[in-house]
Amino acid sequence: MITFEEALKIIDSVNVASSAGQVSIIESLGRVLASDVYSDIDMPPFDKSAVDGFACRRSDLPGPLKVISTIAAGDIPEFKIAHSQCSKIMTGAIVPEGADCVIMIESVRINSDGTISFEKATTSNNIAYRAEDVKYGQKILEKGTTIKPQHIAMMAAVGCVKPEVYNLPTIGILTTGDELVEPDEIPSYGKIRNSNAYQLIAQAKQMGIEAKYMGISHDNVEDTRLLIAESLVKCDILLITGGVSMGDFDYVPSVIESLGLNVRFRSVAVQPGKPTLFAENAGKFIFGLPGNPVSSFVQFEMMVKPLLYRMMGTEFKPRIVKLPMATGYTRKRTDRKSFIPVRYSLGKIEPVEYHGSAHINAFEDAWGVISIGIGEDNVKPGELRDVRQF
Repeated sequence: MITFEEALKIIDSVNVASSAGQVSIIESLGRVLASDVYSDIDMPPFDKSAVDGFACRRSDLPGPLKVISTIAAGDIPEFKIAHSQCSKIMTGAIVPEGADCVIMIESVRINSDGTISFEKATTSNNIAYRAEDVKYGQKILEKGTTIKPQHIAMMAAVGCVKPEVYNLPTIGILTTGDELVEPDEIPSYGKIRNSNAYQLIAQAKQMGIEAKYMGISHDNVEDTRLLIAESLVKCDILLITGGVSMGDFDYVPSVIESLGLNVRFRSVAVQPGKPTLFAENAGKFIFGLPGNPVSSFVQFEMMVKPLLYRMMGTEFKPRIVKLPMATGYTRKRTDRKSFIPVRYSLGKIEPVEYHGSAHINAFEDAWGVISIGIGEDNVKPGELRDVRQF
């Protein structure tokens, strides 16, 4: 049995191969850029008005000024503002030649003869100047950026309609156990519904990855070997739940070794999730996760995600916030690192009612988890703890 930190180092040490390809701009949301993005235009592409108002020469203020035209956004003015002249202008429209400021319409008095006068003492230029935001050829997004909605807007503005992104890893989800039935079945006595597979599929989908469901393996060597072998042909990374502990029917570790994979570890000093296995060979990876749903949920978040994000071309950055405990927490056994679900209320956190690794319902009310290290038996009220959010 190795520590959680040692397990993460092993996972982080494996080599991953990333490939890339172009996708449409809207399909790139959540993907990772495989190359830098450069602007093909100046932004703004011309001097434009930042307000609705009147384009004029500052030296002619306060006026009166003769209004010679109206410029809407999209119009191209074909005249020059001369002495004591102005042009009514809309936000985003091209500032005409000769004008060096735009006075806001709220600051203007319309005179009886149709001229206007500026009624304030001072004014800003109210002009967004050409290339003041982005210059032609300027890098606007770096390789390795995880694309968010604001990045979509930036790429659209510079004409990057088919960004190059890293390809997503293919994930297979396989569950084991003669006791399992699918969720649409009513389990007979001694059977339970297969919740793990759908939980893991959902966790992968939350990352933008469509996982392949490989079904339920019966508790025998032949079926286990066949389904694992088939899954490895179709997938880069296989997640197996159940069959990795020390029971008489836990065939997964021996089958994985018989298929030529190197089992790097098969037991981790964590709670929940002690019987977690990791194996790899030639760019193929297997996580053997415990059969209890809380264990598989937590270890996907803690161990599987970092590898998946590396395969997607980026680094996993979990959301962690430091908050005080509203109540204390004690435990009897301290030989493993524990992940305890907590809820948030009024700026503090407190453990939720939690009965163990089969109690997935406890996570319905959980805001995240705190960790309690090996040798640590209690957490005091008011103590600051890092909360890992899901």
